[in-house]
Amino acid sequence: MRTFKQTGFNTLKIAIDGPAGAGKSTVARRIAEELGILYIDTGAMYRALTWKALQSKINLSAPGELHQLARATVIDLQDNGHGMRVYCDGQDVTTQIRSPEVSRMVSVVAADDNVRQVMVDKQRAIALRSDVVMDGRDITHCVLPDAEYKFFLTASLDVRTMRRGQELQSQGYEVDLARLKQEISERDQRDMNRKVGPLMITPDAVVIDTSDIDCEGAVRKVLGIVREG
Repeated sequence: MRTFKQTGFNTLKIAIDGPAGAGKSTVARRIAEELGILYIDTGAMYRALTWKALQSKINLSAPGELHQLARATVIDLQDNGHGMRVYCDGQDVTTQIRSPEVSRMVSVVAADDNVRQVMVDKQRAIALRSDVVMDGRDITHCVLPDAEYKFFLTASLDVRTMRRGQELQSQGYEVDLARLKQEISERDQRDMNRKVGPLMITPDAVVIDTSDIDCEGAVRKVLGIVREG
């Protein structure tokens, strides 16, 4: 049963966008837990495809090859009660898709117009069947432009670099913070300037700066808006 005001729509859609390290995935996951609805990490879907492309030694500059790979790849997100697991063609790749190599290349794969269309179709199909919290970079204006609630999470580049560095270190990777900061900045530029589904703040999105608040603070802000209807 929903713990918030019914909207009158067949399914509830909460869209959350933002750059790398702003905390959107953590916040979106907590929102889904609180409301008892499905969480979809669209970034993980692009990461899984990027991981497969790297494993398959696909030429990332060859649009036709990437498009064919996207159409032939089965990506599944499952919540086993202990967090979201990501499966690519039946293989659990939850850890592998967070590697620095995948992080460096995922925006290249995500910039491919045909790849994005394949992914967007998959994401929209999920939202037609279930109430969802969906996060990414183009959810509010491309994937779910009719979402009842739209949010844009952001934070300073320094804070986002620190968070991503801590995440990588916790996974056992050595981190050069100066290089990581440059990579995140470059990814921001690629995401904002791509032709299809760019990272942007829509006029109807609520902007939440997480530079000085923790995850729970952001969750409370989002839940307050959603539950007020």
